[in-house]
Amino acid sequence: MQIEEQIKKMMPELTAGLAKCWECPAGASSERGLNLAGQAAVQHVLDDLVSVLFPGCHAREPIPEGTLDDFIHTKLKSSLIALHDQVKCAFEYHCAMDRHMNCKGCHACTQKADDAIAHFIKSLPATQLTLQRDIVAAYEGDPAAKSTMEVVMSYPGMYAIVVHRIAHSLYEKDVPLIPRIMSEHAHSRTGIDIHPGARIGAGFFIDHGTGVVIGETCTIGENVKLYQGVTLGALSFEKDDYGRPLKGTKRHPDVGDNVVIYAGATILGGNTEIGSGSEIGGNVWLTHSVPPNSRVHNQQPKPLIRQATSPSKKAP
Repeated sequence: MQIEEQIKKMMPELTAGLAKCWECPAGASSERGLNLAGQAAVQHVLDDLVSVLFPGCHAREPIPEGTLDDFIHTKLKSSLIALHDQVKCAFEYHCAMDRHMNCKGCHACTQKADDAIAHFIKSLPATQLTLQRDIVAAYEGDPAAKSTMEVVMSYPGMYAIVVHRIAHSLYEKDVPLIPRIMSEHAHSRTGIDIHPGARIGAGFFIDHGTGVVIGETCTIGENVKLYQGVTLGALSFEKDDYGRPLKGTKRHPDVGDNVVIYAGATILGGNTEIGSGSEIGGNVWLTHSVPPNSRVHNQQPKPLIRQATSPSKKAP
């Protein structure tokens, strides 16, 4: 039997089995279900929002002279309408999935979406000002940066921070799914993993960036600089009686103002605080707090250097 005939014979059962997944419990993203936005749709809105914050810098072509206001108005309006629909569906999905709630079509999810988008709109000007401070921090903190435009258009750390500030605004209004999709998109593009729940002050700079991890309950002050491979993570997870991790607990460290954390440092725990003005050296492992203006470094390792021996002469 040729492969085409085998496929034809197996297809009805295979299709029915795969389709059954979307029948439980609410048919998400199906025509009869909640019709959640897919990853690509959320990423498209995210790209539009980034292009509004940095017109011409993250688009396919420059903005024509004299059309900037029209561009911002058109792009922002369409992206906010699309985002509102995505957020509303996300709230409806969360409501339907929550075992303690029974979604009755009471329009509360629509009101939550209205409130979330209104909050997001009001926060945009402040978000842009904060990002300007982030850009300056990157330019002044990296001797390799030739211009602020280079920072905006090419630095992965800058892109990750832009996406985080967008996603965090939605996270503040308890929007399900959408902020995490945004943050994980930035993670996949940059190798920088910032949970949308993390609270990060202005003037934030991630140099190089690959491998940086910042957890959900982490708080970072102003004018903080991280290098590649830094982890601000959890030391352990509190669990319920069934051994499942408890949600919503403080699990990640707090970092004060004007702190520098060098490559490969790992700082863990919800009770761990890094005092303002401190410097954490490369590859340091910390699970306890340090006071302000601390200098934390590992002892200088002693490499073993062996003297090379002359190769033995081969017999003729």
